Amino acid sequence: VQYADYTLWQHRLLGDVRTPGTLAAGQWEYWRTALTGLPDEVPLPVDRRRTPETGHEGGTVPVRVEATTHRALADLARSGGASLFMAVQAALAALLTRLGAGTDIPLGTPVAGRTDAHLEDLVGFFVNTLVLRTDTGGDPTFRELLERVRERDVADYAHQDLPFEQLVDLVNPERQPGRHPLFQVALVVDQGDGVRLDIPGVRAERITVQLAPAKFDLTVTLAAERAEDGTEGPLTGTVEYRTDLFDQAGAAALADRLTRLLTAVAADPDQPIGRIALLSEDERRLILDKWNDTRHELEPTTLADCVAEQIARTPEATALVFEGEEVTFGALDTRIDALAARLSAHGVGRGDTVAVAVPRSVELIVAVCAAHRAGAAYVPLDSDYPADRLAYMLENSRPTAVVATPGEAARLRVPEGVPLLLPSGEDAADPGTAGRTAPDARAVPADPAYVIYTSGSTG
Repeated sequence: VQYADYTLWQHRLLGDVRTPGTLAAGQWEYWRTALTGLPDEVPLPVDRRRTPETGHEGGTVPVRVEATTHRALADLARSGGASLFMAVQAALAALLTRLGAGTDIPLGTPVAGRTDAHLEDLVGFFVNTLVLRTDTGGDPTFRELLERVRERDVADYAHQDLPFEQLVDLVNPERQPGRHPLFQVALVVDQGDGVRLDIPGVRAERITVQLAPAKFDLTVTLAAERAEDGTEGPLTGTVEYRTDLFDQAGAAALADRLTRLLTAVAADPDQPIGRIALLSEDERRLILDKWNDTRHELEPTTLADCVAEQIARTPEATALVFEGEEVTFGALDTRIDALAARLSAHGVGRGDTVAVAVPRSVELIVAVCAAHRAGAAYVPLDSDYPADRLAYMLENSRPTAVVATPGEAARLRVPEGVPLLLPSGEDAADPGTAGRTAPDARAVPADPAYVIYTSGSTG
């Protein structure tokens, strides 16, 4: 059998994809369904975004998985009727999902194409490319994900004869310069059959070289080595990356996380993929300790002092916006000072409390700040509370004064002798306070700022 014979035989075997009943038509029908809704592009953790000028120059970083992990992965795969390739595919899909690629992960992989025993020793190029789609949705355990991969891959392998170039033409995905159609990440796993170059007097070893442009954004290549006793040795290989998209450090970090994930699932395949620890100890310390080390000493202060300092810095800047009304810091200061003066005129001072029944508005901010400027703490009264609850809060907190809008005041049972003030304007019971400046009743940080009555469930 010659390679030319194979090409003729394959052409006759497949037939025309447009002719019903042919092998090509049947396989196209399978792939048409299998690839429905396939994402045009999988979001990858790139260092630079893709542009029309994104090129194909590539680089590689090494990957090494220890022999113990390799053996555990192989045992796990065998126990579920899967292959080592399927285990690595599930791990790579889980990693990409964790890195933000979504839950629909298409990976490209080459298949030998020697589906007939007569082709095993024939020299020639039989390789085809398959698109293996992995659903990582629902945060499955790795064992569950491996079972999903096995079921899907078995069906895909049964329909591997349709040439990839023809499949691309039939699917007709949206094209973009510099982006490979149907998938952007490829996976190659050499299962290892002990093939070695054995020449008398010559010692040979495998060397990874970068001979061609990077066809894909990422290509993960692993080879299963064998120990001297024939058992599984380490998995070694590379992650090839496009240098226009990834820095070497970014690709190396991805390779390290793949190794970490493979090690984790080999040790515990029943943990959900969303809970697998991907960060190194150095990365964890960087995020949790160094980046979070934002503590610095602050001078003790009060809200009243903070507001006053901001007013002095930017009196003309906008302080509040509410329902079309804009108030500058200077205008806010005038309103706060006026109400604080009225509160002081009614005996409010440091250590007292002022009940505030004002709905969300500019007046609410004025009332709270005025209470503080007068040296008091404020007690918020929510008009949605039952009348008995509001009455209890007023009786229990013993406010020196109450600030309320007319609508809110109508619902309150203000204790006898406690003055009731409007948040803005001069009150009828408030003669002679217009234009008065609030006295300096400055509170200190240790003084109460507010009194809150909770339902009890919040502590």
